[in-house]
Amino acid sequence: MECKQPANLKRCNCSYEPCHRKGVCCECIAYHLRSRELPACSFPAEAEASYNRSFELFAQLVNTGKI
Repeated sequence: MECKQPANLKRCNCSYEPCHRKGVCCECIAYHLRSRELPACSFPAEAEASYNRSFELFAQLVNTGKI
């Protein structure tokens, strides 16, 4: 499968500038899942900016209706 990095970058809200996985979703997801996290695109901007991408924060945001 061909990576669609240019198209993916248009939707990527990751604010971590030195990340070399931006737009390469398969690598990003694999990286975060190893740490029990979700990628930035799973979070609203204000939560993403905290760099807390844990499953627990995601569940809390879902339970409070923020996602």
